[in-house]
Amino acid sequence: MEEKYLVELEKNSWFSKLPSHFQNVLLKHAVTLSVDKDQAVFYSGDVFDGIYAVLEGAIGLGSINIEGKEAVSAIVEPIVWFGEISLVDEQPRSHHAIACKKSLLLHIPAQFIYKLVAEQPAFWFHISQLMSQKLRYVFLELFSIQTQTMQQRLAQRLLFILQGYGNHLVIKNRTIQLSQEQLSQMLMCSRQTINQELQQLEKMNILKIAFKQIEILDVQRLHQLTGVPLH
Repeated sequence: MEEKYLVELEKNSWFSKLPSHFQNVLLKHAVTLSVDKDQAVFYSGDVFDGIYAVLEGAIGLGSINIEGKEAVSAIVEPIVWFGEISLVDEQPRSHHAIACKKSLLLHIPAQFIYKLVAEQPAFWFHISQLMSQKLRYVFLELFSIQTQTMQQRLAQRLLFILQGYGNHLVIKNRTIQLSQEQLSQMLMCSRQTINQELQQLEKMNILKIAFKQIEILDVQRLHQLTGVPLH
């Protein structure tokens, strides 16, 4: 693996906290996988085949609605790990993972992970940390739907994306690559509503809107809008 990816992996909140022997053994058995735009990494219902980390590009996590249209719940970018749920509950994949653009992934094959947890059960603790990290954000989103205004919900979701849903130790990239249609799907509202809210935030000089792109100009003010205290 190229040195630049190793450097970025060390900035991932989950991987950076792994004991060095687990880091080394994962990298030893990892393979890189290139996927083209619109290519599936896996589909809902597929058998568990391992866990993944996004090294380059972006992967949309979601499902297909009753009308046959893809509904995106989250878009994960470097460096975000995904795919561990089916390892823990031993059930088929719960959602699709489809490349939003040409992407490069790090893949830890299922056969090796099964061997690792059998020989070193302590690794289950680290897998549980990875999964609970996502569960925390799911609950935060549920609470947001119940208690926050649309502006607050939008501000929180933009922060989630910047933070890589808890994967980033620090926020470096303040540009979010996604369309207003995708954002409206995530927040379960109309594209028109999202457009109005984004324009309002742009007038407040908190962000700047471009084609399929949102640049965050003031992270602190965006956080203040959520109503959640700064840590």
